Amino acid sequence: MNRKPAVAGAFYPASPQSLSKTVSSMVDNEATKVEAVGLVLPHAGYVYSGPVAGATISRVQLEDTCILLGPNHTGYGVPFSLWPDDAWETPLGCVAIDDKLRQELLTNSAYLANDAAAHIREHSLEVQLPFLQHLKPNIKIVPIVLGGGTPGDYQALGQEIARVLSATGQRATIIASSDMTHYEPHSVAEGKDKLAIKAIIDLDAEALVACITEHNITMCGYAPTLTLIAAAKGLGANTGELIHYQTSGDTSGDYQSVVGYAGIVVRREL
Repeated sequence: MNRKPAVAGAFYPASPQSLSKTVSSMVDNEATKVEAVGLVLPHAGYVYSGPVAGATISRVQLEDTCILLGPNHTGYGVPFSLWPDDAWETPLGCVAIDDKLRQELLTNSAYLANDAAAHIREHSLEVQLPFLQHLKPNIKIVPIVLGGGTPGDYQALGQEIARVLSATGQRATIIASSDMTHYEPHSVAEGKDKLAIKAIIDLDAEALVACITEHNITMCGYAPTLTLIAAAKGLGANTGELIHYQTSGDTSGDYQSVVGYAGIVVRREL
């Protein structure tokens, strides 16, 4: 069973022509690309977060497969939900599942379980796909939705992912889908998000959990980001770089209640 688009026409254009034009306007085809273990990308409507996602993903040499890690906004499904079925559709066409890697992860994880329910209406992974299709049309994906675990669980899952990739020799770009602070004044959101961003680029999971807890940072994708940090460190990454940050206020002009968006590249620095 293919997974049908859930937010086409809402978060991004539903027509192939409009979607292609929109994505083209947000990526930088002239950007110098680097090898990266993973990315943190936002997942709001393209009018708000698209420029951050486009600028960030343009800087990375994507592997043939992406492991997509997203938060569970709907509450459906099991806590560690691995998509069990066929391709994902967008207005730009189908994105195939890397079934071999999907099965390796399922077999070698104490956490992951086959589950479609968490994915059917979840937008956090879907909105990444048109950017991937634009930049690498034949890319494959392994979609995972996370929620209901502990920080330790998410880091353990990240370590499992690193072990599977290391053992199989497969290369994959890991994308953690997350928005940052929600519905606070721009200056407050920016200040809080700077703390979380520093922890992410330092690849310091404990610091990220601490600052989220201490400062009540409403970062919806903290679980995917903790998983990415652990996986990236297990694969030899040692640094992160903030590529772009803005808030919804930069688009809407309303700076009284904003959502923050950060694009971060995680890589090995020799």
